[in-house]
Order: sequence, then C-alpha cells, then structure tokens
Amino acid sequence: MEPLGEETGVVSRATRLPSPSVRAALSAAESPRTFWSAPDEPTVVGSGAAAVVTATGTDRFTAVREAGESLFDHGNVHAGTEAARPRLFGGFAFHDDHAGESPWNGFPGAQFLLPRRQVTYTADGAWLTVNAVGPDATPRTVERRLEESVDRLSSLSEPAPADPTAVLERTRTTSREEWRESVTDATDRIAAGELRKVVLAQALRARLDRPIAVHDVLARLSDTYPDCYRFLVEPAGDGATPSFFGATPERLVGLRGRTVSTGALAGTTGRGDTPAEDEWLARELMADEKNVHEHEIVAETIRDQLEPYAAAVSTGERTVRRLATVQHLETPITAELADEEHVLSLVEALHPTPAVGGLPPERALETIRETEPFDRGWYAAPVGWFDAAGYGSFAVALRSAVAAGETATLFAGVGIVADSDPDAEWDEVQLKYRPMLDELE
Repeated sequence: MEPLGEETGVVSRATRLPSPSVRAALSAAESPRTFWSAPDEPTVVGSGAAAVVTATGTDRFTAVREAGESLFDHGNVHAGTEAARPRLFGGFAFHDDHAGESPWNGFPGAQFLLPRRQVTYTADGAWLTVNAVGPDATPRTVERRLEESVDRLSSLSEPAPADPTAVLERTRTTSREEWRESVTDATDRIAAGELRKVVLAQALRARLDRPIAVHDVLARLSDTYPDCYRFLVEPAGDGATPSFFGATPERLVGLRGRTVSTGALAGTTGRGDTPAEDEWLARELMADEKNVHEHEIVAETIRDQLEPYAAAVSTGERTVRRLATVQHLETPITAELADEEHVLSLVEALHPTPAVGGLPPERALETIRETEPFDRGWYAAPVGWFDAAGYGSFAVALRSAVAAGETATLFAGVGIVADSDPDAEWDEVQLKYRPMLDELE
C-alpha cells in the first residue's frame, strides 16, 4: 500500500459544485482516472490518487480490506453529504496468480485508489471532494485545494466530441475450430462428471486508427446502457497507462448496513427487430432448458455462498432483463447478515460466481486456465468501491475492454453446460462483443 506510512489518516473536505458535465469532468481528470455509475447510485468521477492500495495473491481481498481500514481509521473527514464521502475505487484480477501480462500492463492483482479529487453527481446536484494523505494532509492545505479545484471545475467548458475511431484490423485469440474443440472438451468433462459448468471466454484485439477518447465512450455507454454498471479503472504508475472500462449488466454484490443485494444473471438470447419478436425471444428464453439449467446453477450457488454469512436469504421472481443487444434471465437475491461484515468479505465469498467461472469452482478455474489462450486480467472480476463503514458496491467486469494507444482488447464469454452447442456458443460470444464494438466502429 502506498504512499501510506506513519501518516495513515485521510483528510477530506467537500462542497457543492456548479455542475460540470460528466464528460467535462472526466476529460479534465488527471491519471489515474476513475469512473463509476450504477443504477440507483451517485455517479463519481475520480482524478488522480491521494493513496493507492495494491495486493497480490490468494489473500489480496483480506490485504485490501485491512489496508482500507487502516487508511480510514484516523481520518479527518467533513463530507457535507453522505454521497460525497471519501471512497476507495478499484478492483481485482480474475485469477489469484495474475501476472499483469499484455494487455494488462500495470494492473496488479488488486488495486484501489482514493481519488485526489472526486466529483459526485447526485439527484440534487454535484459535489466536489478533495482528499489527501501524508505529510501535507492538513485541513488547511486540503481546504485550499478544495477552493482551487472549485474555481477550476466551475469554469470547465464542454469538450468538443472527439473524432470517432475506426477499427482497422481485428485479431481473434481463438479460431472457430479451436473454439469447437474447447467446447467439446468441456462438455466431455461435464459428461464424465468432472464439471457441472464452465465459462469459456474469448478475446478480440482491435487495431484502431487513433486512441480512444474514453470520456466520449463512457458517455455513449451511459446513454445506451443506463441500467448497467459503467466503470473506468486505470493503474497507478508513471507514464501512459491502459484504461479498463465497460458497461456490465451483472451486479456482484452491494452492502449497506446488514442488507446484501445481489442476483443471478445467466442465460442469453438476442433482441428482436420488432416488439413482437422481442417478446417471442423472451418467452423462448424463459422456456429454454439449456439456459434455464445454466441460470439455476448460478442462482443456487450464490445462495449457498451467502448462507454462511446470512440470517436469511430471499430469492425474487425470475424475469427477462432486456439490454440494447441481448436479453438475459435474471433472478434478484437479497440477504440479511447475521453479523456485521465488510463488503470485501462478501466479494471474496462470491467471486467467481458460476456465471463467470463454473462448478465445481476449482475444477472450472483449472479448465479455464488450460483452455483460454489469453490472460483474463481483470475481465469478469470484481470492480467497484467501498467506504470507511465497510459498505460498498461491486459489479462483475463484463462487456468490457482494455485500451492503450491505438489498441483495444475486448472480452466476452459464455457458460458451457452439458448440452451446449459450440456453434451456438460462438454466436453468443459475438453478440456479447457488440456493446464495446459498437463504440469503436
């Protein structure tokens, strides 16, 4: 964890801010940038890093939690409103032994940032929070920085739209024939009783004619996918760094007090060209044996994973969730905790869900490692935030890309069960690339 030493307290001040647009605030943000926007939550744009928490290996969830608790233990915080409170934003790698290979240069096994400057958009306006940690973290210094930042952000003009990018070349990590072999091998393992389900993914590298304007991409994703979790994470470091961003439909977990909110999202079909076709596809999805089986595996496992922590677990009605390019089966799941818990304890318990890993978990992860010819990095892993109380909100980083310079790498995966068809699963992967490809082309 850095730059924390003996001076581990956070000094934080906040004030109302004449609302610059989210695009303007993100365009003006300094690296490493942070962005978080989720249904029924304030939108946050983070600029720079007052403190950085990093960890690796199997104990990275515990290490981040303990570092965060140490950071917040001796704080001097005047937030003005709960939404503007200081929070740590970041995420984790999918695998415990994440190596940070290309395209994940600079991304550790876990990283969380306390933004130096945080703009929070609520229903009643914007707030600016300035955070500091270390020898210069005095109330007077932070209050001066707050005044300077208000002046700067209040005068921001709306940035002109960047020229759209064009995809010059696509490179797949997995050929269609290799995919058929991988899916067939997985279904053979399921038939032999070694697996119940495994999620296999692909990566698509796109060479672009110019670097991505991330603030524009996120603005478009917010317009197209307002009910998804939109995020941006950049590694702390010197020089140019990659940007990991996306619009994922899948919540991993939210915690406030002792109330846990999560859910199962698994089973996919496309969207229709007409409302009648949309409805027909939704009815087919609800009745499809393969998709329903895959969905029930996910819901059952999430309930089991919550059981050790919960006084009660409740499952809502299964519905079809419609997004711009696909429809999913969705079941909301809530729980009341038996004791107080930190949200990262629940993140660790739930990651990876069967919707992105498989069952049994260890055998599924072995299969993924043996099969996928690329590094998942932070794809399909937890991204989100937590605060001093241990409350927080995390999503599963799907429908995402990591971009550096003129290259963007996209990821998409599908759940393989006993009766999966390789060609149908290939088509579903291509469908899941669309949210990000549509923003690049």
